[in-house]
Amino acid sequence: MEDTDEAPRPDSAPESESLDQDNRLKPEFVRSVKDALDEEDTDRVYDLVEGLHPADIADLFELFDERERLTLAHAIRDLMGSEVIAELNDWVREALVEALPADVVAEIAEQLDTDDAVAMLEDLDEEDQQAVLAEMEPEDRAAIESALSYPEESAGRLMSRDLVAVHESMTVGDLIDFLREHRELPTEFWEVFIVDPMHRPIGTCALSWILRTPRNIPLYDVMARDQTLIPAEMDQEEVALRFQKYALISAAVVDGSGRLIGQITVDDIVHIIQEEAGEDALLLSGAGDGDINEPILLTVRARLTWLVVNLATAMLAASVVGLFQGAITRFALLAVLMPIVSGMGGNAGTQTLAVAVRAIATNQLTDSNTMRMILREFRIALANGAALGLLIGLGTWLIFSNPLLGAVIASAMVINNLVAGLMGILVPVTLDKFNVDPAVSSAVFVTTATDTMGFFSFLGLAVVTGLA
Repeated sequence: MEDTDEAPRPDSAPESESLDQDNRLKPEFVRSVKDALDEEDTDRVYDLVEGLHPADIADLFELFDERERLTLAHAIRDLMGSEVIAELNDWVREALVEALPADVVAEIAEQLDTDDAVAMLEDLDEEDQQAVLAEMEPEDRAAIESALSYPEESAGRLMSRDLVAVHESMTVGDLIDFLREHRELPTEFWEVFIVDPMHRPIGTCALSWILRTPRNIPLYDVMARDQTLIPAEMDQEEVALRFQKYALISAAVVDGSGRLIGQITVDDIVHIIQEEAGEDALLLSGAGDGDINEPILLTVRARLTWLVVNLATAMLAASVVGLFQGAITRFALLAVLMPIVSGMGGNAGTQTLAVAVRAIATNQLTDSNTMRMILREFRIALANGAALGLLIGLGTWLIFSNPLLGAVIASAMVINNLVAGLMGILVPVTLDKFNVDPAVSSAVFVTTATDTMGFFSFLGLAVVTGLA
């Protein structure tokens, strides 16, 4: 019998040749693609990329600069499908989409799930967005326009409209026949939503239950009535917390009248959890989005803003030191030791702040336990301050043979650690009360407090005790 299998292309890149043991693209493979692009050998570029998984093709785009990305997109042509677009970094995807013709973008969007299509189109200019929507089929356009009407980072933007919903009057047999006969249903789903005549979800049936239940049993008798309903306006971070708390695989999204309009699945939530966790960490440092694909001007603006704020707070701390310049002149060791007090206070404040911001983000810190958390952090700060004060006090006494200097710096260390602990919890809690993201602004207030109080307590005690 003649072998009809197509022989592998001689220049194609098997997975073992393109990926290293950590599942990352090998540098030599990336260089091969770049060389082929430089030589304008589009056939070789296509052959090299053809064997890659869509996620690896997306990674390849992120390793190139903007000019090379456009050339690569034209070279691999039909490989630039919806799966690759869905995996691209937000900044890379936005630049590529803006460079593609509206009809091509519309064709890609129609192949994507609604949530992925919305993510691709939401950052486009209004004119470009409307041009793409005009090229789409009416049904797909209506679904995307409806999703875009919801606030950014809300369940309405995140949800998918590809779901299976049936009436409560069906039996298990009716449902099985329905699933087999209707080819337009989603190809992948984990549960079926049961709705009442008003299309409001009243329960769910897992596929495992459906397959193991006799055909004559009504769905109303076998469905799970306990379900977590997600309002379309709910913030995506709160959605992720509900999935985590109730161990959900999927959840129904409802509009203001309680009607079923979509579903959110756990694969979307994994992305959200990763995104939110990284975002909070970057906001605490004032590093902006922290994305290496972000345009340089946007990165400079985001970082410079907080650096200017930090410069202002540093000047405030310096003014406190200026109040005691006479004491520093008389006793120069104060200038040597005072950065230790402020620096250790800043470190302690950052520790408390990180714990508090995370606790607020995960709903561990609420109105019910705020006071207990404040007292807890006070005790921790007191214990840490006493331990650090004892160590720095003894060390200063032994090194400089001055017991009074040791006592002063030990006392200042205790005071500043208490300030750090209290500010680390009070600042994010207060900001959260005023609906300000504590991850954005807390660090500035905490470091300002620990720097100024560190200098003031140490230099002030040195003056009061007659040391200087």
